[in-house]
Amino acid sequence: MTNDHPQSPRRTGTELPSLTGSPFDSDTFTSATFVTVGSGPRLALAAVWLLTRVGMVLLLLRDNLGIGGVGREVALYQHWYGQFAQGTFPPGDVTWQYPPGAGLVIMSPGLLPWLTYFQAFVALTLLADAVVTLALARADSARLTHGSWYWVCGLPLLLHLPLARYDVQTTALAVLALLALSARPTAAHQLGGALAGIGAMVKVWPVLTLIGTPRGRTSREAWTAAVVAALALLATLALFFSESLGFLRQQGSRGIQIESLGGTALALAHASGIWPGTVEFRYGAFEYVGPYVSSLGHLALLLTVLAFGWLLLWRVRAHRWTAATPFDAAFTAVLLFTATSRVISPQYMIWLLGLAAVCLTSRATVMRPVALLILPAAALSSLAYPVLYDEVIAGTTRGLAVMVLRNGLLLAAALLASRRLWTSTVAGPPEETA
Repeated sequence: MTNDHPQSPRRTGTELPSLTGSPFDSDTFTSATFVTVGSGPRLALAAVWLLTRVGMVLLLLRDNLGIGGVGREVALYQHWYGQFAQGTFPPGDVTWQYPPGAGLVIMSPGLLPWLTYFQAFVALTLLADAVVTLALARADSARLTHGSWYWVCGLPLLLHLPLARYDVQTTALAVLALLALSARPTAAHQLGGALAGIGAMVKVWPVLTLIGTPRGRTSREAWTAAVVAALALLATLALFFSESLGFLRQQGSRGIQIESLGGTALALAHASGIWPGTVEFRYGAFEYVGPYVSSLGHLALLLTVLAFGWLLLWRVRAHRWTAATPFDAAFTAVLLFTATSRVISPQYMIWLLGLAAVCLTSRATVMRPVALLILPAAALSSLAYPVLYDEVIAGTTRGLAVMVLRNGLLLAAALLASRRLWTSTVAGPPEETA
């Protein structure tokens, strides 16, 4: 029996690491710069997780950093929970802009009736965070990668915000879907597809985890399971709750949020005195209002369509597939859709941190430099909200500088990810098959 994956030559311990390639691809970077994952370091990973999460909880309990009020979102979830108790999705509520599966997350604190809604929501968010950490640590079992450390140390860069948003739960679905799709059994592919389909019903973007599934049976199994799971969940929620598709009316009315790339362009134009618009609180977020805003919104939608077209072209043209290609493709897709969105809320960084962490569980990934760009982008997102949010709204020099840097990093990350995905899978002659 032949081995399809030839072993690398054993190192004697006396050779110097290669200096001809990227430092991100070297053995020194993967095994020394980050803590490797073994039985001892897993205890260290758990200790770091516990310490950082306690710090995040304490910040949330105080909730007075910068503009404060990060936890108010949970109060909104509790209000919607009351609506679900009456058998309906929030009717006519412009702040409800989520697919119907999100209702399951909003209702989940009811599983812990001995806690207040706020306490139960935070507890379940921490549980989802722990599940992501354990899944990444298991995927890191080769002891030469560092995805779990990236997640554990990267999420606190967003301070306490992840504990007051349901995006950790959504990211958990996407992470588990990707890791399941990387396994060999058919049942794992179906499970991964089902998780992606459920995730799509919770917040749409997890369906992008399927963009890089290998052609053939794996894709058919995953996409079929995703469609079946999504339709089954949608039908079940429509059976028990009214207004399940009401979110579509609210989503179409969104404008240009101040933290988006388009918002940064308008802020620069306003600071230069060439655009006379203002900031207003609309549809649950601060948006720019004034001339050309509608045109800029249409341009953002066009760029999103073009990004989707590029992903389809990549899918058709790609002829080299590695174990990391599904991870890299999903990360790239979400980066592109984030960068072209009319809305870039700070919790979007949770998605990117989770997908970058999945990429880093594989030595074959080409996304290491991109993952490093996401870390300062996450830290700057915390500066933008909640620390300096007043200045971001007012368009002060400091607030504008933070947004230019953060969005510049996101744009650079999206372009670099696209380039590295294309060159690693499309550029060059096709590989010969035996």
